[in-house]
Amino acid sequence: MRRGYARGRATREEILEAALVLFGEVGYHTASLREIAARVGISHPGLLHHFASKAALLEAVLQRRDDVDDAAMAQDLASGFDYLEALVRVVERNAARPGIVELFATLSSEATSPAHPAHAYFERRYARTLADLVRVFEQHRAEGRLRDGLEPVAAARRMIAVMDGLQVQWLLGADCPATRVDMVEHVRAQYVSYLRD
Repeated sequence: MRRGYARGRATREEILEAALVLFGEVGYHTASLREIAARVGISHPGLLHHFASKAALLEAVLQRRDDVDDAAMAQDLASGFDYLEALVRVVERNAARPGIVELFATLSSEATSPAHPAHAYFERRYARTLADLVRVFEQHRAEGRLRDGLEPVAAARRMIAVMDGLQVQWLLGADCPATRVDMVEHVRAQYVSYLRD
């Protein structure tokens, strides 16, 4: 019984990985469950045994990405890194996982449509990310570290915009030295620009 459970978990992980790659390559709407099943080496009904629908699979892929990133950032903060360094480490990890960056960039664009199955997910994610950053910048303001005249909400929104925009530029410049972007350097510089010297 235990061996079957372990095999089932391993298959589920393979499906999540294959879906992550395919959703990133072609987007949610173009990707098919049959193609994901074929990449894993299982039947379409076999995939449906693990995930009842394409929307359920997408939700699991997105949740897995967040769980990994949230756990790593929490560990960094618990280890003594300040928020900026923990944030930069998230960016560094993402730079080592282009498939994750591609997935996020593709799906966040697609999901602007309220009809997209990930629309609510991205609304919640942006609201949570915005709230987290606003808290951090409010703390900086309370400590006298936030630049004069800069509101925490504005700083948080700009930080999110910069990070998302850098991901797109990074993807586009991956194969072209003339347009290659160092996401880590620019995220750090943007964040520091909000603080007093």
